[in-house]
Amino acid sequence: MSVWSQTAGKWFKWRRKSGMRMDMTQKVLIVFLSLFGLFMLLPLIYIFNHALKPYSELFIFPPNIFVREPTLSNFTELFVVTRDSVIPATRYLFNSVMVAGLGTAAVVITSALCAYPLAKHKFPGHQFLFGMIVISLMFVQEAVNIPRYVVVANLGLMNTYWAHILPHVASTMGVFLMKQFMEQVPNELIEAGKIDGAREITIFMRIIIPVTMPAAATVAILSFQSIWGDISTSTLFMQDDAMKTFPFFLTTITQNLANSVARQTAAAAAALIMFLPSLIMFLFFQRKVIATMAHSGIK
Repeated sequence: MSVWSQTAGKWFKWRRKSGMRMDMTQKVLIVFLSLFGLFMLLPLIYIFNHALKPYSELFIFPPNIFVREPTLSNFTELFVVTRDSVIPATRYLFNSVMVAGLGTAAVVITSALCAYPLAKHKFPGHQFLFGMIVISLMFVQEAVNIPRYVVVANLGLMNTYWAHILPHVASTMGVFLMKQFMEQVPNELIEAGKIDGAREITIFMRIIIPVTMPAAATVAILSFQSIWGDISTSTLFMQDDAMKTFPFFLTTITQNLANSVARQTAAAAAALIMFLPSLIMFLFFQRKVIATMAHSGIK
């Protein structure tokens, strides 16, 4: 009996010590991750503070991360000073919002429509077709600019919103992500829908789309960031300045500013405006993105 008591006592002591070590390890890990998270927030803190700095703080050395005397005059300079120009900054911003919103919706819809038959309808040559889609990732943007220009010009879409949107609709990454996620949807769900008399469009809208919303949110974030920051369509397809986007306007006001003081505050405000929509988009869909990564390995 005494031997059992001694053994039990040693076991409980070992459990208490191991529990204390685990608690200490967890605390150290929490502190380390918290400090690392604060470090990762520094670029966000800097871009917000930089947009609120007056001229006197933009050029001090060494530069400060935090603004001492915040001001909104930078945004006033950006929008009020350019108000009397031929094309105001608000016009470029409206074009970007319109193109990014419609383009993102078009990418998500077309990617889902393309991925569904590749994932759930094993038609002859589906693997070859998917392989060709994946191979298109090898081509850099410069290699397809000339074919894109020829297509857009022959379709008569120059100086239109369609010229901004259509080059982004065929998203290889969007099709790939949607297909990989749709393949994890059980075929029994589709078969049950067919037994109940559901048509193909009903199965797609009522079963596939709700289940694959995390992947759709991920595609939406990636597409929005790509379209929102793109200047190639404004450069290649737009001769009318009123049809160009805000990123193109940002490049025009920041060119040759390395040794210039003029419009540095306007450029800082414009950089924040360029960054905010992507941040809001990510924060709005971040749970869906995490769900996509969590289910990426589940079969």
